[in-house]
Amino acid sequence: MKIKALDVKAGDRIIAYCKNKRQICKVKQILDSGQSNITLSVFTSEHYRGCLVSCVVRFQGEALVELVS
Repeated sequence: MKIKALDVKAGDRIIAYCKNKRQICKVKQILDSGQSNITLSVFTSEHYRGCLVSCVVRFQGEALVELVS
C-alpha cells in the first residue's frame, strides 16, 4: 500500500533507499516535517556488530511511500 510521505508515522515499515540499497526500513523518528519535505530517521533490517543500522532518508511531501505490512 502506498501513502503520502507526509502521512508516515514513527513505527511504520516502509521501503526506502538507504546505504545505496532499496530495503525495508522501520521509521524510528520524524526529524523534520516541513510543508514540502519530510526527513525520517529509520532502522534498516541489517545488523552491524549486533546493532541495528540506522540512516536518515528524505522525501518530498507529495511523494508516495510504500508501506510494508
